Amino acid sequence: MRILNYAIGGGARAGFVRDGRVYDLAEAARIAGFDRLADIGSVDELLGRGLLPDALRLGSAQQPGVKPVDKPRVLTPVLKPQKILMVAVNYPSHGKESGVKPPPEPYFFTKFTSCLVADGEPILLPKVSKKVDWEVELAVIIGSRGKYIDGERAFEYVAGYTVANDVSFRDYQFPQPGRETPLGYNWVKGKSMDASLPLGPWLVTADEVPDPYSLRLTLSVNGVKRQDALAGDMFFKIEKLIEYVSSGITLEPGDVICTGTPAGVAAFSGAPYLKDGDFVEAKIEGVGSIRNPVVAEK
Repeated sequence: MRILNYAIGGGARAGFVRDGRVYDLAEAARIAGFDRLADIGSVDELLGRGLLPDALRLGSAQQPGVKPVDKPRVLTPVLKPQKILMVAVNYPSHGKESGVKPPPEPYFFTKFTSCLVADGEPILLPKVSKKVDWEVELAVIIGSRGKYIDGERAFEYVAGYTVANDVSFRDYQFPQPGRETPLGYNWVKGKSMDASLPLGPWLVTADEVPDPYSLRLTLSVNGVKRQDALAGDMFFKIEKLIEYVSSGITLEPGDVICTGTPAGVAAFSGAPYLKDGDFVEAKIEGVGSIRNPVVAEK
């Protein structure tokens, strides 16, 4: 099932996709008699209330009379995740191109909700950065609260998957002449400026992705393919990432874990960095694609 947040005019609504059309989840629930879903306002609420199994049953039920939403504006699949967790250097190919060996254990950094960008919305080129880069990633959306999760049970906590693009600001991430510091990389300014995490277009529920490692990730800029790899190439697998990060940190429904990027980023491939007017498409086969124009900050 593909579930998403969308808007028409005012606030967010939860919807689902069928035959390329968006349907309102609460309306379909009322018509089909799924009373527990009849007042759901967003995917965040659906996950937070533990009602994803009900939504899956609704998705497989007959819904005569339910009309598709006219011209919905697609939002990010989760609107305000408590945590956005990013793992660094998790594909050997990316480590090789950057000259960094995979670490002995997963190395996480974070992004803010102010980074989130929906399908079709612009990636913002900030005034202060001239080296704006891309990173396609498979994103895991957590569906159940958990802490100290055993890797063998990790997938029980996964609601589903979506596409992410970890837009990065290399002239801040990597120390530049005159801005050297003994503290290492600048993960906050180098990764978390505004409008720097396209995410979407929807959440594909885990039951539709029996083998996430068979998924192919690609990213193109202006139609030119820059990244292409299988998710199975990742060094630390999803089970290990969930087990590691949940050790001491409680994962909540709606939390996002981005699982790393393969080779092909501008910083190490010689490709030009993003500029005003570019168009970026990040795609994961079996999940979807997210397309974003690149716009310079005024």
